[in-house]
Amino acid sequence: MTDTARRAALERKTRETHVKVDLNLDGTGQSQIDTGIGFLDHMLTALARHGRLDLTLHCKGDLEIDDHHTAEDCALTLGAAIDQALGDKRGIARFGYAYAPLDEALARAVIDFSGRPHAQVELSLRREAIGALACENITHVMQSLAVAARATLHVDVIRGQNDHHKAEAAFKALALAIRQAVAQDGTQTIPSTKGVL
Repeated sequence: MTDTARRAALERKTRETHVKVDLNLDGTGQSQIDTGIGFLDHMLTALARHGRLDLTLHCKGDLEIDDHHTAEDCALTLGAAIDQALGDKRGIARFGYAYAPLDEALARAVIDFSGRPHAQVELSLRREAIGALACENITHVMQSLAVAARATLHVDVIRGQNDHHKAEAAFKALALAIRQAVAQDGTQTIPSTKGVL
């Protein structure tokens, strides 16, 4: 591990959840995810694998209430870890975009590590939940991640019938877009006309 490693270790503890995240942006896609919500684990594992992020994320949440606090706080902590690992964003591509298919589903993700948090997420999910994760919280995970990462994010499912396929295609597209945007371009410049991100 060099001094230039882009890593972050964060902990978020509230009355609702206790989240620990260890992130390496320059990893190989290895992950250990345990949120207590199987489908969320599946999506975050896909995010790590296809984003080439080494990610350890553990959460103990108030699942006896519902899945909302756990899903939101995992996303907020992970987004904050990405932001911290990027530092001043010197030498990164900054922008990333990708399409990802999963069988009949096709998703697009576009991200800008702009320092301006905003998320527009349209997944067109029809079921109430996938496993123990409410479909509304799948969208909320992406929105919370973008806010905490201080990124502008657009994710759209272009087509698809199966909600599992649509959600997974969206996370894979997001992973590929993040991988592209955090890539280092060999310069030491901050990719902004403002000189700061």
